[in-house]
Amino acid sequence: MSQDIRKRSVAAIAATLCSKVFNVAIITTWMLPSVTTLAAADVVTAVAPRSIGELKPTATLRVGKTADWVVITFDAVWVGSTRPFAVHKIDPNTNQLVATVVLPGEPCAGLATGSGSLWVPLCGKSPMLARIDLESNKLITVLDIGPAAAEGGVAASPDSVWLVVDKNGSLARIDPANGKVRQTIRLPAGSYNPFYSEGRIWVTRADGSELTSVDAATGSVLAMTRTGPGPRFLTASAGAVWTLNQGDGTVTRIDTHSKQATTTVALKTPGHGGDIGFGGGMIWTTMPKVPLSVIDAATATLLCQWVGPGGDSLGIGHGAVWLTDYHAGTISRLELNDALARCKPASRR
Repeated sequence: MSQDIRKRSVAAIAATLCSKVFNVAIITTWMLPSVTTLAAADVVTAVAPRSIGELKPTATLRVGKTADWVVITFDAVWVGSTRPFAVHKIDPNTNQLVATVVLPGEPCAGLATGSGSLWVPLCGKSPMLARIDLESNKLITVLDIGPAAAEGGVAASPDSVWLVVDKNGSLARIDPANGKVRQTIRLPAGSYNPFYSEGRIWVTRADGSELTSVDAATGSVLAMTRTGPGPRFLTASAGAVWTLNQGDGTVTRIDTHSKQATTTVALKTPGHGGDIGFGGGMIWTTMPKVPLSVIDAATATLLCQWVGPGGDSLGIGHGAVWLTDYHAGTISRLELNDALARCKPASRR
C-alpha cells in the first residue's frame, strides 16, 4: 500500500470513528441532556498499606450479629444491627450503649436525622420507614413507604425527608409532620442514595455513573454529573460532593458550584458495601478488608490506607471515627487525632 493511500485510509477510518462517537454523544445528550462529563484523570497515589491493628480502639461495642449504618448527632452515635433488627444509641462521653430500639424490619438503607427524629428505612416484603424520637429514644411510627433496595439511603433537609422508593428513580419528598409524600421527583432509573447539603439533595445512580442534584426547596432537577462507575455512598465538604464508586473502587470529587467532576482518586477498593464521610479536613472511606482510607480533602490525595478485618460503615464525630465491623457485629471508636497523626510523613511527626 502506498504512503498516500495509507494516509487516505487512516483518515477515512478516523472520520468514521469520529462520526460514530458523535452519534453516540448525540444519543447520550438526548437521553441525559444536563449531564456534565468527567474530564479529570485519575489521581494515582501509591501508599503503603498499613495494618488496621495499629489503630487501637478506645472502645468496641457489640450490637448484634451484624453492625451497619452509622449516624452522628450532637450528643450521640447511632448504629443499626441485625439479630436484633434494631438501632442502638451510644453515649460518646462514656462510650456506653444507652438505648436500643427494636424495629419491625431490617435497617437496610442508611440512617438520617431531622425534625427531632431518627429516620430508618426498613427492608422486607413490605418496605417501611421507621421514625424514632431522638429525645425519648422510642419508636414513634412506621410509615407505609420504604426504600427501593438495600444499600440505598435516606436524607433529611430542614422541612422534608427524602427517600428513593422504586427502581425507576422516584425520589419521594416526605412531610415529617404527617408522613405523607408531598412531592415525587423523577430521577434516572437506578438512583438510590440521597444526601442533603447546603440546600440541595444529591443522589447517586448506583446502576450507572451519574450524580443528580436537586433543589431542596422546589424539587427541581438542577444537573447530572458523570462520576466513576457505580457511585453509591456520598458525603459533602469544602465546596464539593464526594462519591464512593463501587464499580472501580474510586472516589470522585464534584465541585458544588460548577457541578463538574474535578478529580477521581483511585483507592482500588471496588465491590459491594462501604461508606464515606468527612471529618478533620479529610475524606474517610471504608470497605470490607480495607476498613479505612484517608483522602486529604484540600488536595484530593490519598494519604493512608489500613487493611485487615472489619469495615463497611462509619461516622465521624465527637473526636473519633466510629467504624463498624459488619460481620463481627461491632462498632469501634478510633480517636481522630491518633489516626491523623499516623498519616503524617515521618518528617512531619
